[in-house]
Amino acid sequence: MSKPVNANVDFDKTVGHDAGTQPVAWNRRDLLTYAVSIGVGPEDLDYAYEREAGFRAFPTYPVVLALKGTSQDTTVFSEMVSSRAAVPGFPSLDLNTVVHGEQSIEIHAPLPLVSGEGWKLEKRISAVHDRPNGLVMETEMRLVSPVGRNHATIIGSSFYRGGGQGTGFSKALSKRLPQPKAPSREPDFVLAEKTTLQQAMLYRLSGDYNPIHIDGGLGKKVGLGGTILHGLCSFGFAARAVLKAVDPNDGVPANLTNSSARHELEAFAVRFTSPVKPGDELETKVWITGTKDGKTEIAFEQFVKATGKKSLGAGYARVVKIPNNDAARFAKL
Repeated sequence: MSKPVNANVDFDKTVGHDAGTQPVAWNRRDLLTYAVSIGVGPEDLDYAYEREAGFRAFPTYPVVLALKGTSQDTTVFSEMVSSRAAVPGFPSLDLNTVVHGEQSIEIHAPLPLVSGEGWKLEKRISAVHDRPNGLVMETEMRLVSPVGRNHATIIGSSFYRGGGQGTGFSKALSKRLPQPKAPSREPDFVLAEKTTLQQAMLYRLSGDYNPIHIDGGLGKKVGLGGTILHGLCSFGFAARAVLKAVDPNDGVPANLTNSSARHELEAFAVRFTSPVKPGDELETKVWITGTKDGKTEIAFEQFVKATGKKSLGAGYARVVKIPNNDAARFAKL
């Protein structure tokens, strides 16, 4: 392993760094805003109507909390991510060069509809990979309740374009979810949905106020060709497609179906491969790769339909079947 270009760089100090805790909070309105921003419509009222008996958080909701915090107002993106500049052993890099590389979430317990006080994200730097074309830093976050229960483990990677330090360093502490290749056969399920020109404007209300998602001039300045959709918005569209692939009635109120059980995400992971523009039609292709003990494993990819360009790759999901009597109990938390 060669020496870094910057003498202050020491990635052994970076990996494992305790990045502290962050208080977080949400309410029913936050859950509704998120659901609608990832394409939930009137056919999925369990996620979109607070008076439905089965109303609950869409399972990927926790991924927004690091940028939302406890705020019920807008936030300043640069202030929310400024702590990344204080990581020991890590170089100071232009935040405008950062793109979202990968994202995963493992769900250990359902969320209450209103958090109240005392919820927090516990954070640590779980990996660094110094590559010729850029620098990758992964952050692991645990969503912990006031009584100390871990409800979700969230891992996100930031890719600093052109930020490589020439060390070849690569170390990870967290166990990654699988990153499957799409099977060569035809997919078991395909969902094509058109995003709106306002999609990014809506999604940002969940807490990600990065200006590249609304300021087209800035998007062009940093080489993205204009305004782009949040990667985590595409992520949410894909999560909805995965649940529909396993259960076409996902999100439909129980009194309108004959189902004795529903399905919930237990794990979900993607690699972000290319930007999406607001207004693009997204096509998510889903392959069911195995089912055992009530759990279904899935591989998926997502494409911009007009261009055929892949927007999400190496998609993996694990879905668990839950009896409706348990589902009703979860919805009341």
